[in-house]
Amino acid sequence: MARLAKIVTNNKRKKMVAKYAKVRAALKAAARDPRATEAAKQEARDRLDKLPRNSSPVRVRNRCEVTGRARGFYRKFGLSRIALRLYALRGDIPGVTKSSW
Repeated sequence: MARLAKIVTNNKRKKMVAKYAKVRAALKAAARDPRATEAAKQEARDRLDKLPRNSSPVRVRNRCEVTGRARGFYRKFGLSRIALRLYALRGDIPGVTKSSW
């Protein structure tokens, strides 16, 4: 199980990303606009730099919903490989069965 502090920090980052998503998207669009002047583009980039660092979606880490483990994460299930195996063997995940040939 991951340290509780890591899980809490990641959850705070997710909230901050959601909070600043519209602002960030608007500033990025303004910075990329081909019709805008260089001064306007630079102003958009400067305002983007002033946003909180944790409002960037790149800083959010995919973590297992059960254990908080960051490695061996399956996006489709939102679980780590260990939790996925445990739940699959118990039959808690619909449509997933242990392979045998």
